[in-house]
Amino acid sequence: MFVQVMQGKVKSAKDWERLFDSWNQKVRPGAKGFLGATTGVTSNNELFAVARFESEAAARENSSLPAQTAWYEEASKSFDGPVTFRDCTEVDEMFGGGSDSAGFVQVIQGRAKDQKEMRREAPAMESDLRRMRPDVIGGIFAWHGHGGEFTQIAYFTSEADARKNESGMADDPSFKRFSDLLDGPLTFFDLTNPKFA
Repeated sequence: MFVQVMQGKVKSAKDWERLFDSWNQKVRPGAKGFLGATTGVTSNNELFAVARFESEAAARENSSLPAQTAWYEEASKSFDGPVTFRDCTEVDEMFGGGSDSAGFVQVIQGRAKDQKEMRREAPAMESDLRRMRPDVIGGIFAWHGHGGEFTQIAYFTSEADARKNESGMADDPSFKRFSDLLDGPLTFFDLTNPKFA
C-alpha cells in the first residue's frame, strides 16, 4: 500500500468539504488503484487528507490525470498558506486499517527512536489496545521515509467514547512501552467531522 498525506491550512472547512465532495463524485471514479481516503479539518482550519493507493505508481498515474489536475487547481484556491505532501511507501495497518464508520478521527504525528523496533513491537501493542480501547476501530501508520517520522490516523467510534477511554491509558504498561519508543512528544490533530471516500 502507498499513502499520501496532505496537510495545510484552509480558509474554510465548509469550502473544503464541498471540494472533497466534488472530487469524490467527479474524479474518484476514474482513479485507478485507489483504495480510499480520509479527510477533515481541525478547529483551527488545519486540513488533512490521507489517500491510500495500491502502489506508488498508481498514485503517480492518478496525479497526472487531467481531471485530477483541474480539480487541484480549483482546490488550491481554498488553501491559506503552503501545503505539505508526504509520500509514504511504508505503511502499517491497525485493526484492518481505516474505517468509514468512524465518528471521530485523530491524526497523530511523531518520531520513533527506532522505526524497525516500533514496527516490530506494533502487533503486541495492537492486542493490548484492542483490550483497552473498544472505541478504536481502525488505524494507519504512514512512515514518512526519513528519521523515523510518522503520521498515524486513528479511527474512533465517536469523540465522546475516545475522550472517556483515553484517560486510563497513561498508567497502562503497553502505553508506557509505546512512549518509550518515541523520540520526543506527539502532536495531535482532531478531525471531529471526518469525511471518507
